[in-house]
Amino acid sequence: MNAQRTIVLTGGGTAGHVIPNLALLPLLIAHGWRVEYIGSETGIEKGLVEAAGIPFHGIPSGKLRRYFDWRNFSDPFRVLAGAVKAWSLLGRLRPRLVFSKGGFVAVPVVFAARARGIPVIVHESDLTPGLANRLAIPFAEAVCASFPETMPHLPKAKAVLTGAPIRAELFQGNGAKGETFLGLRADPAAKAWKPLLLIVGGSMGSRNLNKAVRAALPDLLARYRVAHLCGKAGKDAALEGMPGYRQVEFVSAEMPDVLAAADIILSRAGSNAIFEFLALQKPHLLVPLPLTASRGDQILNANAFAAEGYSRVLPEEEMGGGRLLQELEILGAQAEMHRQAMRGSPFRNGAEKVMEVISRFS
Repeated sequence: MNAQRTIVLTGGGTAGHVIPNLALLPLLIAHGWRVEYIGSETGIEKGLVEAAGIPFHGIPSGKLRRYFDWRNFSDPFRVLAGAVKAWSLLGRLRPRLVFSKGGFVAVPVVFAARARGIPVIVHESDLTPGLANRLAIPFAEAVCASFPETMPHLPKAKAVLTGAPIRAELFQGNGAKGETFLGLRADPAAKAWKPLLLIVGGSMGSRNLNKAVRAALPDLLARYRVAHLCGKAGKDAALEGMPGYRQVEFVSAEMPDVLAAADIILSRAGSNAIFEFLALQKPHLLVPLPLTASRGDQILNANAFAAEGYSRVLPEEEMGGGRLLQELEILGAQAEMHRQAMRGSPFRNGAEKVMEVISRFS
C-alpha cells in the first residue's frame, strides 16, 4: 500500500457518525486518496460503509456511560481490545492520516494512531464536543467544527470552522421517485393537494416522537401525506397499509429522493440531519432530545438554528395537546421565511473546507 496516500476514516454508533465520512468519499478519491474504514464490529456503520464499496475493518467497541450500568465494568476492556486491534490494523494499513467523525469506536482508533505517530483530524458535528471527541481532541492535529459557536470550546491552535460535510448525491434527489418509493404519490384527481410531511427520528428511531406522531395521526393525515422514518424496530404493525401514511425503519440509498419529495420536515435535532435540511433549504420543525435522554447537545443544536431563522423548535415535553399540529401549521405558513434564511447561510456544505484541512497532510 502507498503509505503517503492512504487515509483511514473512523466513526460509528449512529448514522450521524458515518454519513459525513461517506460525504467525503468522492472528494477523497478525486484527490488520489486510498480510503479504508475502521468501525465497530456490530454497529450501523458496517453496512453503510460496505454499501459504499469501501474496505471495512471492525474492532471491539465499548461505551463510556454517564450513568450506572453493569457494562461500565466490562466495556473498558472492550475499549482496550479495540485499541490493540486498531494498533495492528494501522500497522498493516500504514495510513498517512486518520480522520475521526466521533462515536466511541473512534476513541481507540485515535489513541492507536497517536501511538504510531499518525496525524489525526477530528470533526465535531454538535455545538459542544461530546465525551468521545473530548477524549480524542488532545491527540488530534486539527479539529473541524460545524457550528461557529463551537470554536470557543476547542483548542484555538487546532480549531477550524468548516461546517458539516454533505453528501453530493443529496442535491440530486428526485421528488417523484421519492413519492413512488414511499407509495405516497399525490393524487391529481384529489380535491385538495396535501403536502408531504417527512418525520425523521434518527437512525435509531425515537420512541417518544413516534408515540406523539401516532397519537396525532388522524389530524395529521387530514392535512398531510405522512412519511415516517421510525427507526430500528419502530414500526407499528397495526398502521401498515393506512392510506396516506408510510412507515419505514431506515432509508439509505433512497434518502435523497425522499428528502426531495418532502415539503416540510419534523425531526430530532441531530447535527448531521439538520445540516442536510439546511443544505436543501427544507423547512423543518425540530424536537430535540431532552436532557433526561441526552447531554443536551440536540437542544443546543436546535436553538442555534432557531436563532438564525432556519428552524422552529418544539420541546419534547410540549408535543401533546394539539401543540405538535399547531407548530407544523405555523411552520407551513412561515416556510418561505425559513427558506430565505437558509439561502443566506454560509455553512450549507463543509465538504470542500474539510478537504482543505485534509490536504495539509497529503
